Amino acid sequence: MKKIHLLLLKSFIRPFIVTLFIVMFVLLMLFLFKYIDDLIGKGFKWYIILELMMYNSATNVAMALPLSVLLSSIMTYGSLGENYELVAIKSAGISLRRAMYPMMVVVIILSIAAFAFSDYMLPVANLKYYSLLYDARKQKSADLLPENIFSNRFPGYSIRVKSKDPDGQTLYGIMIYQHGALEINQTVTFARSGLMYRTKDDLYLILKLKDGVRYEETPGETNYNQRQRLTRVRFKETEQRFPLSEFKMKRTDENEFRQASMMMNLRQLRHYVDSSQKYVDSTTLTNYKLLTPYIKYFSIPAKSDSVKKFVPADSVLISSFSEKLNALNNSASEVLRVQDVLRNRTDNYKETSKSIRRYVMEYQKKFTLGAACIVLFLIGAPLGAIIRKGGLGLPVVISVIFFLLYYIISTIGEKSAKEGDLSPLVGAWIAIIMLFPIGVFLTYKAATDSALFDMEVYKRFFKRLRFKRPD
Repeated sequence: MKKIHLLLLKSFIRPFIVTLFIVMFVLLMLFLFKYIDDLIGKGFKWYIILELMMYNSATNVAMALPLSVLLSSIMTYGSLGENYELVAIKSAGISLRRAMYPMMVVVIILSIAAFAFSDYMLPVANLKYYSLLYDARKQKSADLLPENIFSNRFPGYSIRVKSKDPDGQTLYGIMIYQHGALEINQTVTFARSGLMYRTKDDLYLILKLKDGVRYEETPGETNYNQRQRLTRVRFKETEQRFPLSEFKMKRTDENEFRQASMMMNLRQLRHYVDSSQKYVDSTTLTNYKLLTPYIKYFSIPAKSDSVKKFVPADSVLISSFSEKLNALNNSASEVLRVQDVLRNRTDNYKETSKSIRRYVMEYQKKFTLGAACIVLFLIGAPLGAIIRKGGLGLPVVISVIFFLLYYIISTIGEKSAKEGDLSPLVGAWIAIIMLFPIGVFLTYKAATDSALFDMEVYKRFFKRLRFKRPD
């Protein structure tokens, strides 16, 4: 390998790794800000949060990798241009295309790795991430007894605490309603203060109540009146135990999420699309068979030359007004029957077709991730050579602009394809198709040393147009 190629590779790999970690960190912070209310205060173990963050980072690779390639390529060639290293490379007889050759090989390898990641690892990461996030959001809050609120989190009980100490364990003004079999408050307990703690096995919550009274209403001897007998018990100290099984995190079976498009690889997506398409075709044939009995044909002889007076067919078949009215009513009822037959089948057809488009989009996205890396590199590398600025200043601004352009176009194409306004193939590749000519144009301009962003060139051009005299 030539020394110049080794220099370019070292100049690219370092900023690529740094920018990849920065972008992943920013996306991870966005995830935490979005779901902070669903994760904080639920008593999760530290490894649950760490596992969720790890799976989220894996799902963010599809967005972070193209942006990192774009930003690092602009920084690499911008730094080489700022330090006049590109000038030295060109003076040695090496063109910009040859200088981009080792970088292009690296980016192609990255694209192949991105395709393998999206096909083999990303479906598994999506399955783990969305199933764990679903269970985490469904988990009840760990704040079992909030202040001045009747808490119904324990089955069969309503508990209100007037105030708590800062430690969260010493309680004041405790009121406990215990529901009976008919959801009637048959037992009420009041306590001046209390202490709340969990057992060592974390299976029960213990409330040690102090200075209180318990009122209990029980049926009489005849069991006719459910509140015939009142019992009052005063106590200096007592304990009540509440099970915590409802507050432990329960994992949902991951097989319930496997039918989503994001959780499938290429083989599974292809199988689903083929089977769904066969179902749509069979449904179409079934619809034809259902409608056939409602289609009636009448053979009316044509007008003959030997017949001097031709009688219209409707007057032959229907001779009176009442018969015409009955025929119209029968026709309207048959139309309503056909509509009833087709209504549910039409809704199923629309849902199945929409699902097919969504799965075809996911199938194409496995390939567009690697193609996006190549196209954004073709944009970033010549842009860096043209602007000749390294670091995290101007390259960040330009890379964000182009990445937003790519993201907006791809999002619009994806939504249009899912709604049926565009073909799924066009919707998945429209951003690549629109940005590829820009990359080729910028590569040509950088190879010909065009002053694309030199404002003085544009000023002189407009001045010549202004002062140019007409013939």
